[in-house]
Amino acid sequence: MLQILTNPNPILRQKSVLVADFTNEEVQKLVPEMAETMLKKDGLGLAAPQIGKNIRLIVVSHKDGVLALFNPKIIKKSWFKEWGEEGCLSLPDKYGEVKRHKNITVKFDDTTGKSECLEAKGLLARVIQHEIDHLDGVLFIDKARKIVNIDK
Repeated sequence: MLQILTNPNPILRQKSVLVADFTNEEVQKLVPEMAETMLKKDGLGLAAPQIGKNIRLIVVSHKDGVLALFNPKIIKKSWFKEWGEEGCLSLPDKYGEVKRHKNITVKFDDTTGKSECLEAKGLLARVIQHEIDHLDGVLFIDKARKIVNIDK
């Protein structure tokens, strides 16, 4: 299992670089390792910066299993937004309400470098937006209201 960086690690605030070489063994190895880490930590998504890799890669929990999105870019978003509670593996025990687009279309490259599009609604749309924020050095606390700390 990979180690998850926590705030205030400076890597979490860096803008990630595009992935161009999909044959890179290290990059290919990251996908199952990130998926395993996300699932074991009960996360819904995980971005490469959270494990110290400055590349544009996210994994998200999806009805068909774990989906890996390289170089994700939102190309369409609903006018309608809604508030919803979010947490983050890099900000343990912290939660807040964030306003996000209810529906999005995201263009991304799959693990072979093939370009694809995905229409996401509701929770999946929220998770993808949250993870893409990580790729841009943005944490949910930057956008949240009513932030609370849960003491364990």
